[in-house]
Amino acid sequence: MSESTEAAASAEQTGPADKIAAGYAFTGPALDLGALLWDGACLPDRQIRIPLTMLNRHGLVAGATGTGKTKTLQLIAEQLSASGVPVFLADIKGDVSGISVPGASHPKTEERAADVAQQWEATGYPCEFYSLGGIGPGIPVRSTVTSFGPVLLSKVLQLNRTQEQSLGLIFHYADAKGLELIDLKDLRAVVAFLVSDEGKPELKGIGGLSTVTAGVILRALTAFEQQGAAEFFGEPEFDTGEFLRTAADGRGLVSVLELPAVQDKPQLFSTFLMWLLADLFHDLPEVGDVEKPKLVFFFDEAHLLFNGASKAFLDSITQTVRLIRSKGVGVIFVTQTPKDVPSDVLAQLGNRVQHALRAFTPDDAKALKATVRTFPRAAYDLEELLTQLGTGEAVVTVLSENGAPTPVAATRLRAPQSLMGPVEAAALDRAVKSSPLWPRYAEPVDRESAYEKISAEQAAAEAQAEAAAAEKQAEEAEKETEKEAARAARRAPEPEPSLAEQVVGSGLFRSLTRSIGTQLGREISRSVFGTARRRR
Repeated sequence: MSESTEAAASAEQTGPADKIAAGYAFTGPALDLGALLWDGACLPDRQIRIPLTMLNRHGLVAGATGTGKTKTLQLIAEQLSASGVPVFLADIKGDVSGISVPGASHPKTEERAADVAQQWEATGYPCEFYSLGGIGPGIPVRSTVTSFGPVLLSKVLQLNRTQEQSLGLIFHYADAKGLELIDLKDLRAVVAFLVSDEGKPELKGIGGLSTVTAGVILRALTAFEQQGAAEFFGEPEFDTGEFLRTAADGRGLVSVLELPAVQDKPQLFSTFLMWLLADLFHDLPEVGDVEKPKLVFFFDEAHLLFNGASKAFLDSITQTVRLIRSKGVGVIFVTQTPKDVPSDVLAQLGNRVQHALRAFTPDDAKALKATVRTFPRAAYDLEELLTQLGTGEAVVTVLSENGAPTPVAATRLRAPQSLMGPVEAAALDRAVKSSPLWPRYAEPVDRESAYEKISAEQAAAEAQAEAAAAEKQAEEAEKETEKEAARAARRAPEPEPSLAEQVVGSGLFRSLTRSIGTQLGREISRSVFGTARRRR
């Protein structure tokens, strides 16, 4: 074959690769993902990147277990931090804490860096470590029940639509009456009160609360508490604005939520992550398009959030994801396949990193075909490619600087520069206790709220009832005393007559009385009464 023929063949082979690479030649700041894979070869001079300004347009990192999703999160989080963008990461398996310390050089790492033209340098990044209400290591993150709200709470309690509406009614009543729902015992107290004899009339005008529904809610709360949720609800309530901080050197703080202690309670942590996102949405001002995000929020194990979700809950997620972009917050969902994410949410995820999928079963094959249909038209046979990708390789498409999708690019990803594994427990504990946030959030506070107010009212009502009962008992005792005195008076013997009465009652006295008109009778009479007439 002539040199010109070889050159033409080479140009024909590299032509599509050049076209794909041209779609990633951004002029502004961008994160480096790795090098293009084409025709079985890695092309280090053709870099695949994500524009920094587009990272508030949300994204998806997907792939089968063991394909490198966690390392992809770590790689993106490192570069965001280096660019001054704060990051939130949920560490479900306990292997993300290593982002805080420099990585260790390894032959495989060096080989990967050479393949993708990466200047690898061991680097640690500024981190804060958090925990759900003190369950496990980390600064405790707590929420009040009121802040969490009835929609999210219904999701985590697995209530049906009717029960969810009733829970909303309970929250409405508590708000109207100034009953602060801070922890779960507050909510329990309000529910119990509203189905009591005293509380039933309170909701009559707006629908009421059935005893059966109240029982379901109370049982669900008991089960929820057994999962350790009681420690999460309370005060001091965590200010999600803490996630927006930067370090003294200008790098973005990486907030790592340590979840290994609750990884067997997926409903708890997935719904909690949604609360964090919703709280940020409500608190942050509108900023529109920004040069770089104010925060990038990685939502790991996203499929757990959507499993069994009510329509109201899905609507709430969709709205939050759609609108939080204008608050400068980017959300990256992490899950196994795109079909785990509802279509309304998936439609808003413009940045995609798809790791390998498996097709061992008919369901796997169906999921593979569904995943391929979610990508733009590609120069690859994606159905074949997605089953052949190695660990640390992925199919990528992102939004360009003008908002248009980039060409689909098979990519060998860069290696993270921080430790790809957990830090030692002692080092993690030192990092937590040395944080300036530790004194602020470590100790729980239990102030007066709904439980105490209802208990005080019930105690006052009971005291009043006891006082009324005591008063009635005293009145009845007094009446009984009077009756007993009367009965005693009737039973008592008549007293013996006095000497005077005996005299008056005698026959002699009566005889004398009959002669009282005579002079002698008058004198005797006066003598008897002590009034005898003097002799002259």
